Order: sequence, then structure tokens, then C-alpha cells
Amino acid sequence: MSNWSTDHMARLEDATVVVTGANSGLGFEATKVFAEKGADVIMACRSTERGTRAKREIAAHDPAGELHVRKCDLGDLSVVAEFAEGVREEYDSIDILCNNAGVMAVPRQETADGFELQIGVNHFGHFALTGHLLPLLEAADGESRVVTQSSGMHERGEMDFADLHGEREYDKWDAYGQSKLANLLFAYELQRRLDAAGIEDVVSVGCHPGYAATNLQIRTGEESGSRLALGAMKLANAVVGQSAAAGALPMLYAATEPGVDGGSYVGPGGLLNMRGAPEIQRSSDRSYDQATAGRLWERSAEATGVEYGSLAAKAAGD
Repeated sequence: MSNWSTDHMARLEDATVVVTGANSGLGFEATKVFAEKGADVIMACRSTERGTRAKREIAAHDPAGELHVRKCDLGDLSVVAEFAEGVREEYDSIDILCNNAGVMAVPRQETADGFELQIGVNHFGHFALTGHLLPLLEAADGESRVVTQSSGMHERGEMDFADLHGEREYDKWDAYGQSKLANLLFAYELQRRLDAAGIEDVVSVGCHPGYAATNLQIRTGEESGSRLALGAMKLANAVVGQSAAAGALPMLYAATEPGVDGGSYVGPGGLLNMRGAPEIQRSSDRSYDQATAGRLWERSAEATGVEYGSLAAKAAGD
């Protein structure tokens, strides 16, 4: 197991970083470190009110970098597009995109676009966001990275293309596992398509936080309507979970460590890969299935209307 920590990170004074879900949990902790290292961080938050509170908390420590709160509701593709348009108008390039925000094991709900909430927010929203911002990632000076947050629960996931949105049958944990598998299928397929297009300076990496004690588990317990489930989540956070700051380390490693190859998967290397310092790992066999990844990509492009046209054009030699 490695002993990697944020002390190993280089300074980031010239970097522009986008973090989704930057106002709490893993996103908040990663944003804090990026800002401490001098990066210009765009905090992509569903609630700008909560984002502004998080910004004030980080800014109180006088970080070297600047913080910018922007509304980005991953459950509404029109808002995702507006966010991306605003970023493109103000910035010439992006160095790091952290696809971090997510929802976990909630009762069945739908996004503004009619997607089941978990796959809609965790996958489709990030698929669209990455496509909109890809030209800025390509324009970065040197290597840029797309880091997509998955979970060990991806191992439970199976892509049910016949009932992708759980309209016929819904289990909240199966839906969560499917969305986290989709995150990795996307991360790896994006790298394959970057390679096919000859784009060497944009790198796509997957990661997972292990078991990090964040508000995600508490919200899951609360939305279950069961005091027993809420109590179990709180107990697991206290006994098994590592801190959100520790859980953010794989994402920070994936985003900044020199020599991380495209298509890598980073997670904590300690007890059962639930805690500890980050290292390169292997995800489930399903996550590397290229046929499934290609099918998901096409389904995602159709559902979101985001085609990643520059990748297809470059791969074709145009």
C-alpha cells in the first residue's frame, strides 16, 4: 500500500479545476485541497446557497487559489448546458474535471428529463457535462484529466438496458450499483475514444473513495423512512468509515499524480479497499466490457443529445 498524501501534490497555481458536488463531502474536501494548492476552482453545485456557504468556509483559511460557485444541477440537462456555456464564455481551458457529485440508494424518483434519478444524476448528467466541456479540456496547456467518481458498489451493478430507468422493477441498491458501474464504463470508454481520436493530452480516470463517512449515507438513511436504517448508517460511518478528507484522496491522486495512465482505477489500498492511502487497482470484469460500454455510450448520446462530435471527427481523420 502506498503512503500517498496531499503533501505529494504539486502546486496548481496555473490550473483551472471543475468539481461537481463541491459544497459537501468528498467534493468539498477535494475543493479545499485544490484551492490550498493554488488552483482556480469552479464549484459546480446544485444549490448555490450551499455552495456559497462552503466557499466561505474554505475561504476562511485563506487558500492560495480562487473559488467560484456556479449552479449545476446534474438532474436537469438544460442547467448542465447553461453551466457549461457559462464556463466556456469565461475560461479558455480546463485542466481537471472531477465528476464527483452523486446520489445513493434513494426511493425511485425522476430527473427533470425523465431519467431515473440515480443513473440520471450519477451518469447521464456527468456524461453531458464532460461532452460540453471537452473542448476546454483539449485546450489545456499540457495534460488535462477527467476523473469520474465510482464506488465499490459498482461490483453489484449490471446494465439493464431493457429497463434502464427502473420503470418495471426498481431496487434502490441495484439502481445505485448500475449507476456506479455506468460511471466506470463511461470513464474507460471515454479513454478508448480519446485514444482512437489521437488525443493524447486528455486522460480519463476512474476512482472510488472506499467507505468514506459523508452526508451521502445519512441522506440515504433519512430517505429510507426507517430509524433503524438511519441508525445503521450512522453506526457504519462511525465504526467503518474513514473521514471525507481521506475518502477524497483517490480522486485527488487520480487528478494530479504524474504518470497515472488513462483508463486507470484508483482507490484506497487498506482494509478491504475501504480505507487507506490511494493506489491503482482493478475494477470488476463487467466494467471493462467494451461492448456494454459502447452500447451505454450510444444510449447516453441519444438520451442527452450530447454527441462528442470532436472525438468522432478526429477518429475519422477530419
